[in-house]
Amino acid sequence: MTRLNSFRFSKTLLFAGSALGLTAVPLPAAAQDVLIEDAGVPAPEIIVTAANRTETSIDKVGQSVSVVDLAEIERRQTQNVADILRTLPGVTIARNGSIGGNTSVFIRGAESDQTVALIDGVKLNDPSSPGGGFNFGNLMTGNIERIEVLRGSQSVLWGSQAIAGVVNMVTRQPTEELRVNARGEYGFRDTVNLVANASGKAGPISASVGAGWFRSDGISNFAESRGGRERDGYENIGANANFNLALTDTVSVDARGWYSRGTFNIDGFPPPRFAFADVNEESETRELVGYTGLNASLFGGRFRNRIGFALTDTDRRNTALDGAPSETFRGEGRNERLEYQGIVDITKGWQATFGLEREISTFSSSSFGAPASLGRARIYSGYAQVVGTIAEGFTVTGGVRHDDHDRFGGETTFGANAVYNVAATGTTFRASYAEGFKVPSLFQLLSNFGNTTLDPERSQGWDAGITQEFVDGRLTLSATYFERDSEDLILFISCPLPRTGICTNRPSGTYDNIGLATARGAEFAVTLKPVDALQVQFSHGYVDTRNRTVGSANFDRRLPRRPENSSSLLVDYIWSFGLETGFTVTNVSEAFDNASNSTRLPGYVLADLRAMMPIGQNLELTARIENLFDEQYETVFRFGQMPRAGFVGVRLKI
Repeated sequence: MTRLNSFRFSKTLLFAGSALGLTAVPLPAAAQDVLIEDAGVPAPEIIVTAANRTETSIDKVGQSVSVVDLAEIERRQTQNVADILRTLPGVTIARNGSIGGNTSVFIRGAESDQTVALIDGVKLNDPSSPGGGFNFGNLMTGNIERIEVLRGSQSVLWGSQAIAGVVNMVTRQPTEELRVNARGEYGFRDTVNLVANASGKAGPISASVGAGWFRSDGISNFAESRGGRERDGYENIGANANFNLALTDTVSVDARGWYSRGTFNIDGFPPPRFAFADVNEESETRELVGYTGLNASLFGGRFRNRIGFALTDTDRRNTALDGAPSETFRGEGRNERLEYQGIVDITKGWQATFGLEREISTFSSSSFGAPASLGRARIYSGYAQVVGTIAEGFTVTGGVRHDDHDRFGGETTFGANAVYNVAATGTTFRASYAEGFKVPSLFQLLSNFGNTTLDPERSQGWDAGITQEFVDGRLTLSATYFERDSEDLILFISCPLPRTGICTNRPSGTYDNIGLATARGAEFAVTLKPVDALQVQFSHGYVDTRNRTVGSANFDRRLPRRPENSSSLLVDYIWSFGLETGFTVTNVSEAFDNASNSTRLPGYVLADLRAMMPIGQNLELTARIENLFDEQYETVFRFGQMPRAGFVGVRLKI
């Protein structure tokens, strides 16, 4: 055994032994989710919004949900949202290089572009990207105060793309009293992170406004272990705003906005060898999200209405910087969504949610100054869902949705779930069945590689789980099993001669519905708070994702970049004199970088340390070390990841 492998093996044993000792229970190979939040006693009520498109107590939700609240986000000191998501059960990531690189998030082994990403309730997808999904690389924690991850197909309420699940981010909300939050951080490779937010209320207007700036010299995205030498820097400028105007006691106007501009130096395939190597090329991504809506509460608050307009606009541009700057790629994607949603309290314990939507998507894509590919699509949607408590502790939910797309026609999806809470024993049973679909992206339909005959991707899945609390909630164990079948997956295919059918005029290849994939797995989690000062969180996810396309050369092979096992252990302790310390250990098993499973990505173990010390009532000093053991690893073949890095910072709260 080599020294490096021996070191990894030793760290893995240390990680597993620590988890076993802390949980004091046998850990199965399967697992479920837990709410990541303060485990105080008694526990506060947990409210989620992604599950039912309205605030709902977690004890009435039959789906698998994780919630990361503001206290947890601040405790971890994490800069990028994807690095928080990777510690949740059933969630893994793949990043092209260091922070700022293109980042995919896989929930239960589904494709990243099969996940709906939301910020303050507005979709973040990019119609100009190949799969029409969202790149999590530029999503900084900034002024985000809450993250929800809803696992499983969720197309009834969230429409196209919600095959894997939903990631909902909520920015800092308006407050009754004036509040100011600011923080600054400095560290490895001249990294600077500045964030500020102010919120308050004046008369009928309440508001929350913030901004952030991040920059770093970075590392070589072409892995240094493979010969990369050039540092690839990253800069991000972001802003958020949330306004509410109360016209009367029952009528109000909302206006929300979010902005991000990330500039990242990328590596590529320079001539004459056209092999992956250092290049001097810059990628800039500008993302703008806006929403404005009118809210009306009728019949004593029993009938709540909302009509609004949402906009998502993404502009991506790559520029070669050697010599005279020249544009190598340009992509522009835009979503305009007009929506109505109504929520009515039918009777005690029963509530209905229904809505109508019209979405228009446009895209433009070009490379090296060639004529741009252009496209537009329209989709009308209607949905309805009923939530009812039919006995004490027993809540059921059922819903249906129909979408009409102007290119492929209609699609109807169904979903249902149930939750049963046994208060006397602290036991919760959950189960759900759901269908999902994803329309072909505009790039897949109408680009130079497009195929206008594509059908939407479809999925059917179910899960069932149990959560058990002990010792007045100080110990919680959770386990869930899930299955998902996905068909008509859209894959890129080559077009050898003779080029006929869908390959006509597609010398570089095209897209086709040829895929069938299955996902089977389980998630397990433990939270432990033996004393108020100590909090332990452990989660493990197992997922077996396979290509089940009959006749495919890759039949029964694992889907690329999907590790079978991923685990996280978080331990935090508050000392009697105010110091807070903690560490996170993340263990990810091997994966394959390609569909044929010929390129292996070794597993890895990451360890992070953190500390926070309050100074008076309003100041906090922070410090952390990431990748403590300086692990060399890749989540995408040949792309390097951050080595050991240290950071110090200060926070102000007024």
